[in-house]
Amino acid sequence: MSNRRSRQSAGVSTSRITDDQIIELVSKLQQLLPEIRNNRRSNKVSASKVLQETCNYVRSLHREVDDLSERLSQLLATIDAESPEASIIRSLIM
Repeated sequence: MSNRRSRQSAGVSTSRITDDQIIELVSKLQQLLPEIRNNRRSNKVSASKVLQETCNYVRSLHREVDDLSERLSQLLATIDAESPEASIIRSLIM
């Protein structure tokens, strides 16, 4: 191992995450994911599957936010720009 890599490893060792911490974090993620949480077929799901589903879920949430922002923008275009409702919509979009 090179000196540079040794120094990098030495600096990281104090903040390394343990296997138990990884297992706990994956378990917490699993509880947050509707696709896995609602799947009663198996309680045992691989960490890889949990991470894949987490990525899919975050992408889905991004799409939903984009869709809602677009709908709010369309609604804003149909109402008086100086109304209190318009101000609320602008604050939600920003």
